[in-house]
Amino acid sequence: MHARHLPASTLVAALFATGLAAHAMEPLPAKVPVPADNPITASKVELGKELYFDPRLSVDGTVSCNSCHNVMAGGTDNRPVSVGVGGKKGSRSAPTVWNSAYLTAQFWDGRAPTLEEQAKGPILNPVEMGMPSADVVVARIKGIPGYAEEFKSVFGGKDPVTYDNIAKAIATYERTLVTRNSPFDRYMHGDKHALSAQAQRGMKLVEQIGCTACHMGPNFAGPTALPMGQGFYQKFPLNTDNDYVKKYHLEDDLGRYQVTKNDNDKHMWRVPTWRNVALNAPYFHNGSVPTLDEAVRVMARTQLNTTLTDAQVADIVTFLNSLTGEFPKQTLPRLPATTGSSPVADK
Repeated sequence: MHARHLPASTLVAALFATGLAAHAMEPLPAKVPVPADNPITASKVELGKELYFDPRLSVDGTVSCNSCHNVMAGGTDNRPVSVGVGGKKGSRSAPTVWNSAYLTAQFWDGRAPTLEEQAKGPILNPVEMGMPSADVVVARIKGIPGYAEEFKSVFGGKDPVTYDNIAKAIATYERTLVTRNSPFDRYMHGDKHALSAQAQRGMKLVEQIGCTACHMGPNFAGPTALPMGQGFYQKFPLNTDNDYVKKYHLEDDLGRYQVTKNDNDKHMWRVPTWRNVALNAPYFHNGSVPTLDEAVRVMARTQLNTTLTDAQVADIVTFLNSLTGEFPKQTLPRLPATTGSSPVADK
């Protein structure tokens, strides 16, 4: 769904007509979507976790998936833009990995339809993990005996260490990264004391002014009923006649257009989740906005053409804080060892 150039009131009306707005706010479902060709098993989760934390998936052994998407915290690195191999900086902020299993497209521009496809990208990106090819990645993992044994046990077959299987393992681990039972979730399940009066005011306000026309569904990132790969996008910034656009360089990046080369996709972005948003400053695709209250003001002005009072901002921020869920405990895995030589010594 592309919500192109629609004012909030029109978009809300359209969503009510389709029935989507009836599900503007929901607790997270008990289960995550799982593709038929990549079922979840405990051994695959453990393998994926090892790969997720292993910097040997980067060309010089310095960057792991967790370097930019820190699961010991909010699932990001809290930098405006991430730092990859050789100190190289990207152009976009790292989105959180927590609850990404509920997204119907990955990356800010939606260029990956699934977690599996997303996992393949950073490893080969010259600015991120810098590996020269999928074949080199596979050869490196095959050269670590412990990994070779694990892949055989998890995937079977004559040649289980493949780039596809590496991505499948990482994606399987990522599907365990879900933060349920937030104060909002408890409130929606019937605990009317779970949200403060201020949080409840904020919850009503984001519906009234139109925020949930885009930040809807259990992940507050669009309908989860969309087919996998059909991301939920919105133009940002929508209203450009304000000081925020220039101050925070909000139009410098053309967004999804860089993937599709379709003029209609200029400045279109996958709607990011609100879950745990209080933990993941700085904000927006370029990490240019340092605080959550400022991000609320920017969104109100650029997307809804509305200027909020300080009291309204405080109410909304309090509600957004109520979307911080309970994080399942993460422990660092023991990685398969290399013996007698180093796969990254000459890089």
